[in-house]
Amino acid sequence: MAGGLLAGCASPKNDGGASASSGSPGTGVDSAAPSTPSAVPSATRPPVTREEIVARYGRSVPHTWGFDAPGVVHSLPGTTRDIALTFDACGGPGGSGYDQALLDFLRARNIPATLFINSRWIDANPAVFHRLATDPLFEIANHGTRHRPLSVTGRSAYGIPGTRGAGEVYDEIAGNQAKLTGLLGAPPRFFRSGTAYCDDVAARIVGDLGERFVSFSVNGDGGATFTAEQVHTTVASARAGSIVLCHMNHPAGGTARGIARAVPHLLAAGHRFVRLSDGLHRA
Repeated sequence: MAGGLLAGCASPKNDGGASASSGSPGTGVDSAAPSTPSAVPSATRPPVTREEIVARYGRSVPHTWGFDAPGVVHSLPGTTRDIALTFDACGGPGGSGYDQALLDFLRARNIPATLFINSRWIDANPAVFHRLATDPLFEIANHGTRHRPLSVTGRSAYGIPGTRGAGEVYDEIAGNQAKLTGLLGAPPRFFRSGTAYCDDVAARIVGDLGERFVSFSVNGDGGATFTAEQVHTTVASARAGSIVLCHMNHPAGGTARGIARAVPHLLAAGHRFVRLSDGLHRA
């Protein structure tokens, strides 16, 4: 799997050399936000309650931390040509912009993609979200409620504090799951945490809430810090079965131009682009 350099959105203070750490302060999450989803309609609540998750996992001790854990998806199975492009929209301090040039390019070339969208980005871009959600070229996935690394011990990544316990893991998944279910009419199928970091206990909670944790095999834009040339070089090297992670919330970055150069290269090499739901239906 590609290196983990800034797999999550870089904040303005990140310099591209940040590393994951335990318990360090961060700027990628709104610490004043409530830790529990508020007023979730019963029709959109997950089948497992917060209390059940806390009872089930409240004393569990994680054994892994990073981009990998049992059940986490990194690639498409059994393919000789498919590649999945995925784009995160992080919201809040992680960036609430909209890279229209990127999405316009995908539409012009009829390139499907999966969009991992955070609750705060939706709140900042409701009209744009509606257009994306009704475009059959794209599918919407869950990028969390407050863009937090998914931990049951509070571990941080890239200076962004992680969730502290099974209850906060539930909040991070279920808050945006309920929002997306209400907006889309059906629950999202896939989840990626803020920064894509998780531990093995938190990954199991994702599954208990009916979603699949999807990581990546190609870190396409380094948390939206890469130049267009770096994006082009990295994404163009993707192999069949790759899940490419990039960002759609930093329009001033190099992602759109890099993707616009890499996609024709991959098409000419015989690859096909698929949404995750299409590429993972065999798994």
